[in-house]
Amino acid sequence: MGDSISFIIIIITVLVSLLCWQKPTLMDKMTMNPYKINRRNEYWRFISSGFIHADFTHLFFNLFSFFFFGLQLENIFTVLFPEIGQLLFAIFYVTAIVAADLPTFFKQRKNPYFNSLGASGAVSAVIFAGILFFPTEKIYLFGILGIPGFIYAGLFTWYSIAMDRRGRDYVNHSAHLYGGLYGLVFVTLLYPKVWLTFVEQVKAMLW
Repeated sequence: MGDSISFIIIIITVLVSLLCWQKPTLMDKMTMNPYKINRRNEYWRFISSGFIHADFTHLFFNLFSFFFFGLQLENIFTVLFPEIGQLLFAIFYVTAIVAADLPTFFKQRKNPYFNSLGASGAVSAVIFAGILFFPTEKIYLFGILGIPGFIYAGLFTWYSIAMDRRGRDYVNHSAHLYGGLYGLVFVTLLYPKVWLTFVEQVKAMLW
């Protein structure tokens, strides 16, 4: 447990978020702001924004989801690739932060007022990657309603697209959507056989 990359990510995210709550100027420097990245070449914002959160509730829900799916996925990577599994998981998580925000960057790079922060995009990547391995395991919404993972993925995708088009709240739904997509692509390239077990598990459930 002490050597777990997932726990290291959780600890770093908590500490960095707590520090930024005390130092607003640091929070501003770490926030995902496409305009400043584009005009000032502040590329670190792509990664740093994934380790800061707006408030405790934002932090809790992201890390709560990551705690369960991250540990499970890290273990899978370690089993499949014993020598480099943890390194692959760390690379996956960090690149997921960037990949989830790239569409937002290109869309908002001329908007100086757009800001985004949080690990939601990377967490979505972890969740979708986990669903590929265990598509029929239930994901509980609000801790009450259990939905099989592959159905949850479909509903989540539909919801993210719909909310992104509406654009009436302050949530970066685009990052959630593309983070989830990145999780599917990364695992597919890393371990294509996952789709065989995915189909078998879904078929066994439905038939």
